[in-house]
Amino acid sequence: MFVLKILLWPFAVLYDAVTRVRNYLFDIGRKPSFSFETFVINVGNLTVGGTGKTPHIEFLIRVLADQYKTATLSRGYGRKSKGFLLADKNSDADLLGDEPMQFYHKYGGKITVTVGEERAHAIPCILHEREDTKVILLDDAYQHRYVKPDINILLSDYSRPFYKDMVLPAGRLRESRKGANRADAVIVTKCPDQMSQTEQDLISNDIRKYAGKEKPVYFSTIKYLKPKPVFKKSEDIPKKIVFFAGIANPSQVIEKLSNEYNLQESVRFSDHHTYTVKDVKHLIAKATEFGNDTGLLTTEKDMVRLLTPEFSEMLKAIPFFYIPIEVKFLEGKQKFEEWILNSVHSKYSSDKI
Repeated sequence: MFVLKILLWPFAVLYDAVTRVRNYLFDIGRKPSFSFETFVINVGNLTVGGTGKTPHIEFLIRVLADQYKTATLSRGYGRKSKGFLLADKNSDADLLGDEPMQFYHKYGGKITVTVGEERAHAIPCILHEREDTKVILLDDAYQHRYVKPDINILLSDYSRPFYKDMVLPAGRLRESRKGANRADAVIVTKCPDQMSQTEQDLISNDIRKYAGKEKPVYFSTIKYLKPKPVFKKSEDIPKKIVFFAGIANPSQVIEKLSNEYNLQESVRFSDHHTYTVKDVKHLIAKATEFGNDTGLLTTEKDMVRLLTPEFSEMLKAIPFFYIPIEVKFLEGKQKFEEWILNSVHSKYSSDKI
């Protein structure tokens, strides 16, 4: 691995130079950044791969949606459509992508869910379709600098902190560590449930070397909720399970399931995997192989990809569950929520002056 990084280093230097020039052009105004009257919050990261953006967007939905008309805007990674789309009852993961479809599946009655590659063009479309929208949550737009958010939230994975990483292709960074200074707050995600104050202070100090000395740093972990049946209203999870997922890093959830359930096998697919009939038949066969008291368990993101009529008909023949997740702040949750709500309130209060 070390030798490979050495070989890739010249390409990383070139990539770093290109992204630095691009950011500099935005910083001096040679490339335009657009602000909007509607309050915009971005949740993103410096690295490729999963840092927990989806559950943090959902956390913000729960904080905001009861008080403000809220919309989400995602690129719609892996979708088979193009351009701006507004989710409705006929939408599926192929049209929207799995994460926006998850937002719609859970919160479609409370919020507006949209996708669009060009956020600066998509936001006016949202406001045209839903002119009463007060907050727009941008999913993974930290490098999309054509939109200037009111709040920029940077996520950093506890096990792969950005300050120990290198730029692509030698590492996983989309831009240099210096990009952290655009954040208004940093959240270290997927932390252990128990972290000493000393460890939190050390990590915060490392982050602030790049983000700024006064930048607030929070720590969150993933809270796994009770598995839910996909099709039946009430059903106990089977004695034995086969877990499958197409997510960036399933090791944490696999470890939890191994400790709490009779996990027979785990089947991994690539992140944002598009399931086929062959895949579903293989998964059903896997579960059947371990006996009639075995069911399938997956993530919420994978579950929404399997809600098509064809897959649903196949999977109804076997116990099929998904495991919901939520973000849990180790401390400072109330302070974070108050900051978000006060920031939104301040913008609209000042607009009335």
